[in-house]
Amino acid sequence: MKLDVIKLDAGKAGEIELSDDIFGLEPRADILHRVVRWQRAAAQQGTHSVLGKSDVSYSTKKIYRQKGTGGARHGSKKAPIFRHGGVYKGPTPRSHAHDLTKKFRALGLKHALSAKAKAGNLVVLESADLAEAKTKLLAKAAKELGWKKVLVIDGAEVNENFLVASRNLEGLDILPSIGANVYDILKRDTLVITKAGVEALEARLK
Repeated sequence: MKLDVIKLDAGKAGEIELSDDIFGLEPRADILHRVVRWQRAAAQQGTHSVLGKSDVSYSTKKIYRQKGTGGARHGSKKAPIFRHGGVYKGPTPRSHAHDLTKKFRALGLKHALSAKAKAGNLVVLESADLAEAKTKLLAKAAKELGWKKVLVIDGAEVNENFLVASRNLEGLDILPSIGANVYDILKRDTLVITKAGVEALEARLK
């Protein structure tokens, strides 16, 4: 598939041929869903914790005699049925991450890129280079191009001036091609890829 290449000043810079195997697939929600779940599970801290019976601070003395009280037999105030007692089988710190094969992760990225292309929300930029690291210049360019919630994917390295200028812009993020991922792509309304980024992604996913 062919797509127009633009400059930051909204001028045209020719056309580019995009690989149908990466940008021309029929997006599948089930594949995207599985990859996003894998990403979010890996990012989850898993620091949730409660105090169990052995963690609660109480005396270990038997609270009353075993027989003759007419009540149930208890040996500790730490039991879960008592107020301030330990929690039974509560959450403990653990990793929520689960495995997903490299091939499936790559397939998910292809479907995410294809989803943006099919929706008409894919833009190819000649280069994400700025002469000066000024947020004002980048904000003006983004406004003229109609970018609101946008992710920019550059080549192997991100232009330092562009990176610095984008830090104070809400809704505009930039990643190197190696950092391209399904969740960040789907989270933004518009996906902008530089020519260097297209070449890097096609080399990575072929």
